[in-house]
Amino acid sequence: MSQDPYELLGVGRDADGDAIKKAYRKLARQLHPDVNPDPESQERFKQVTAAYEVLSDPQKRAAYDRGGDPFGGGFGGQGAGFSFTDIMDAFFGGQGGGQGGGRGPRPRMRRGQDALIRIEVELAEAAFGVSRELKVDTAVRCTTCGGEGAAPGSHPVPCETCHGQGEVAHVQRSFLGEIRTLRPCAACRGFGTVIPDPCRECAGDGRVRSRRTLTVKIPAGVDNGTRVQLSEQGEVGPGGGPAGDLYVEIHVAPHEVFERHGNDLHCTVSVPMTAAALGTTIELPTLEADLPEGEDVQRSFDLQVPSGTQSGHQVLLRGLGVPGLRGGRGDLAVTVAVETPTRLDPRQEELLRELAAIRGEEQPSGDVRPAHKTVFGRLRDAFTH
Repeated sequence: MSQDPYELLGVGRDADGDAIKKAYRKLARQLHPDVNPDPESQERFKQVTAAYEVLSDPQKRAAYDRGGDPFGGGFGGQGAGFSFTDIMDAFFGGQGGGQGGGRGPRPRMRRGQDALIRIEVELAEAAFGVSRELKVDTAVRCTTCGGEGAAPGSHPVPCETCHGQGEVAHVQRSFLGEIRTLRPCAACRGFGTVIPDPCRECAGDGRVRSRRTLTVKIPAGVDNGTRVQLSEQGEVGPGGGPAGDLYVEIHVAPHEVFERHGNDLHCTVSVPMTAAALGTTIELPTLEADLPEGEDVQRSFDLQVPSGTQSGHQVLLRGLGVPGLRGGRGDLAVTVAVETPTRLDPRQEELLRELAAIRGEEQPSGDVRPAHKTVFGRLRDAFTH
């Protein structure tokens, strides 16, 4: 060698691998042709790179320390080569370094994908919680090979093409010398091993499709779109890897009486005109009425309709709505709709006309009001009344 690699990198003979890598990165940033196109710097860059190749390889470094010439020729000459990975390390701080400093073989065993299923529940089930049995069709670990992918009695063996590295080097000549790039091995698809005798049950994948039954506990207070997570109940990964998660998305079916808004419930109660005028009590079912028989819950509520109730009047029943996921419970808003009779027999018509005469309502003038008022109109009314 024409020069000492330790001197070229500016490190001592006792420098460890990290110190050598750090020194090379610093020099490479200064001397790389893309940064410093001057011919002298290019030559210097080739020498520094060749020095790093020697000192980053334990065998070549030991050969040099014993007085040998790892390249069998002049230092930095045509016989010199370097890994493209090393240059990337110098500029991007990679963890490669030295020959064979690539990514290495990728594991056959990998985590599986998450899975999603949608189920429909009744409003009461969403409000108070329920347990459901689900049939799911997902990938599970192959019991024949235990997820290894090899037929019983056999095992994966190292790839003869890449010798278990999962990568093969491709060499290309350039003005910098030989540039070696690492690519996944086509023979083993980057795994570093091959399966000479694949499992006949799973065809070497380590997993098979299977239908199984799971029980999911739906918590009280869920709403449309809520997702319940079942950890590690999704797809088993390739090579028998750990399973992903299973997400159960809730869809709440419409209710025949109640309409849900957040944790509040809304419903409408129709009462005859006479009942609205005189007042009455109506037995109103609660949401608990939909729960199975035998549960000690309040299944109805006596709703008081005071005399003179107008159509559209709303009664708020505290604590009769939907329980919240984090505690508490919403309210039940009941809107009263007053029904006006559309068909009257002669006697009923006679009585209503008599009532209208007594109340002086035979020819009502009507109270005409604007459909809505502007902000200024409401302010004017506030000051004039």
